Amino acid sequence: MVRLTYNSSGVNLLLQHTTGGEATMPLGPEQVKKLEGEVEGIIHASAEFDDAAEKICRLLYENVDHYDWVGFYMVKSDEPVLELGPFVGEPTEHVKIPFGKGICGQAAQIKKTFLVSDVSAESNYLSCSPEVKSEIVVPLMKGDKVLGELDIDSHKLNAFDESDRTFLEWLCEKLVDRYFMED
Repeated sequence: MVRLTYNSSGVNLLLQHTTGGEATMPLGPEQVKKLEGEVEGIIHASAEFDDAAEKICRLLYENVDHYDWVGFYMVKSDEPVLELGPFVGEPTEHVKIPFGKGICGQAAQIKKTFLVSDVSAESNYLSCSPEVKSEIVVPLMKGDKVLGELDIDSHKLNAFDESDRTFLEWLCEKLVDRYFMED
């Protein structure tokens, strides 16, 4: 299968060949640099977190072949519960996730990025779709406090690597610096 991916200006960012459900092209340095520039532009232009988060979800979903569901879960009260925020992809029944439950809840509980190459091997996985094969969850942290997280699912096994982790952790730090440092 060949997938052409375009940015909002219609510029082709990626031509990716996939076979057998496996990603054949990782997130490369040129693509990361381009995405970083677009993320910074979104953050600079958006006064509110939800607006920026929605635009970033769309940017990632449309421009990274192996990002098949992109969304934010946020902590909206003093309770240790994640609530679904802006997302792009298939609707999910998981609109509230307690800390410790599922991959998202585990990432919130341990306060670290959780990268799962094969979700079927995780006993604590909350299935959103039988098509999901791998997942990465990056917490949004302010000091030692979990504010929320960025959750990305892929329909490919072993879809995420260190380049995804590094880029997504950078992105979450930028969001926290812009929207949550005043709190």
